[in-house]
Amino acid sequence: MKIITINLPEKYLAAIQTLNDLGIYPSRSEAIRIALGDFLEDELKMYHDLDDDSFKMLMENNVNKKQ
Repeated sequence: MKIITINLPEKYLAAIQTLNDLGIYPSRSEAIRIALGDFLEDELKMYHDLDDDSFKMLMENNVNKKQ
């Protein structure tokens, strides 16, 4: 896993912290990982059907098209 830094509105952070405090998620990072995974699944329908190498190749091709 890679470590990244993100900026969140206070309201989002408070909500994530509440979920963590309630024991729904073991950490804020895990809550964010799950939320991001759900987002990617919705936005990139084929995300879960691709192995890591195929996904990386798809993303690289997409970046190259924009250049």
